[in-house]
Amino acid sequence: MDILKIFFPDRCPLCERVRPFSQTGFCPECNLKLEKAKEFEKENTDKKYYDGGISLYTYESVNESLYRFKYMNRPEYAKSYAEKINDELKDWLLSLAPDVLIPVPLHKKRLIKRGYNQARELAVEISKLTSIPVNETCLKRVVNTAPLKLLNREERGINMKKAFIVVENVVNFRRAVIIDDIFTTGSTINAISKELKALGVKEVYFLTLSRAGK
Repeated sequence: MDILKIFFPDRCPLCERVRPFSQTGFCPECNLKLEKAKEFEKENTDKKYYDGGISLYTYESVNESLYRFKYMNRPEYAKSYAEKINDELKDWLLSLAPDVLIPVPLHKKRLIKRGYNQARELAVEISKLTSIPVNETCLKRVVNTAPLKLLNREERGINMKKAFIVVENVVNFRRAVIIDDIFTTGSTINAISKELKALGVKEVYFLTLSRAGK
């Protein structure tokens, strides 16, 4: 038995109840509350730089858990989230045969305040289960953008312009998958995809734990 679990027991990421020593992840009861996100529509009039993507759950079914994950110092949730992604989306992910997972970076001011990047935590745990390498240094967030939840779709697109720069050679990445906790309008994913493709990445996809909206 892991002695640390006596003092720091595993908790369900959804309801926060302590899990038995022999169990990890979500409670059986909470598993029933998780709602799968719908597939993304293939046709859209908006300009898209990414080639496709997928989200596991609706934001509404995991929003309280994600809030704790991001703002209440619960980076350990990433392990349970990644296990769910691996169970449900591993076939999709491996079918792409990506060269790299790239977590959405935080601005340095927000990273200092929060203490960790939730997208990076999630990407690392997914990598452990799939053996797809993570690169968390090739992309940098140079603009401390306003929280997207405060902006409408048009404002989000403007907010993300020139927010990211590629700071390493990425031309050897034929296919990359961007990792984040939530997909809302896609403005963040789109801005990153544009920068990656401009520097030589052939295909860019995304994988998020949740998707907001319809």
